[in-house]
Amino acid sequence: MSAKQPQTPRPDMAQPHRAGDIKPFPDGKVSYLSPAPLPTGAAPLDFNQAIGEVNEAYLDFGGSLPTPFTWQFTLGGPFISFLMLAFLFPFLGAVIFFIVSKDVQFFLVGWNGLSERMFNLALGGGGGALVLALAIKAHFHFKFREDVPTRFHRQRREVAFAPGGGKPPIIVPWESVAAWVTQAQGATQYGVQRQYGLGLGFIDAETGQQHFLELPQPGMPLAMGLWESVRAYMEYEVHTREEIQDPHGLHCPGDPPYEGVHTFHHARRRLHRRYREGEIGLFKVTLWYLWHILDLWTIPFHLAEWEIRAIQKAERKTLPESLDAWSQPLPKSEWAQPSEELKRLSTKVRALHKQNPQRPITEIFAEVYEAKNLTA
Repeated sequence: MSAKQPQTPRPDMAQPHRAGDIKPFPDGKVSYLSPAPLPTGAAPLDFNQAIGEVNEAYLDFGGSLPTPFTWQFTLGGPFISFLMLAFLFPFLGAVIFFIVSKDVQFFLVGWNGLSERMFNLALGGGGGALVLALAIKAHFHFKFREDVPTRFHRQRREVAFAPGGGKPPIIVPWESVAAWVTQAQGATQYGVQRQYGLGLGFIDAETGQQHFLELPQPGMPLAMGLWESVRAYMEYEVHTREEIQDPHGLHCPGDPPYEGVHTFHHARRRLHRRYREGEIGLFKVTLWYLWHILDLWTIPFHLAEWEIRAIQKAERKTLPESLDAWSQPLPKSEWAQPSEELKRLSTKVRALHKQNPQRPITEIFAEVYEAKNLTA
């Protein structure tokens, strides 16, 4: 039986769109968040660390570095699979033998027989899963080297896209960039598969060519949070990467600007502090230690630091040098200002969202634009 994968078509940028528009397709829908970039009410959160450098003038989107989580998944998944096949399944099988027979001898016979057979299967299955996971990790490692970030300059209120292929970067106004979140699902032999993503797009005014930047996301709230991180930065509502990537305060002054062994130890100290203060109980502490033991403790964090050093040593691609002058900070007197329409619409969106925070933000966007058209 063939799997029917969810389809996530790209929007046609030649068709006019605005925040609040929803375009359905057979297996899902596209919900527009911009233009104009109105506040979504979502918490600005870059869960997958898609955002790279952040400073007073610009933010790099799509230029992030690898994280320990990817190594935890790469190593922890196969290791946990091995433990389950080699030990958990034989134990459960032996328990069933004991329940049926009511004889401890049958438990021992079942354990010895199943563990001997399952151990070799666990080695083969776990080893195969590890090789596959490492191959996928290697693919993304080289992809990190090749990725060229998109730069959002908030003082200029402009966005620089690098189309690649030696072509010069394209600079467009911030308020003209379209943003959307995609939800799709499809039936497979394993059940319903859901897909989410955040997309950005614009049309090159000189050539009329459409350009897209799309990032898959684990879920709808995380896609919204990633877009809100960019929007909030451009509107001076957040100012540092720690605000959107480190909500638990796991970075300290002087730490490297990425996740590594230092964040692991900060997290462990924070866990102990919360336990001492009675904020959490012993059960959560035990789960934290169990999870990290199964994920091989600090090994993924050391590997993440090694991979980051390798990428930096290889001189990963960045935006062209022609953008160096454009990227510099401007005197405050020269900062571009948001349009009056964006400020007016944003104020109305915030007021409606405050009245009913549970209401879908796309409905609020649509109501704001409808009221604008009635009063025009």
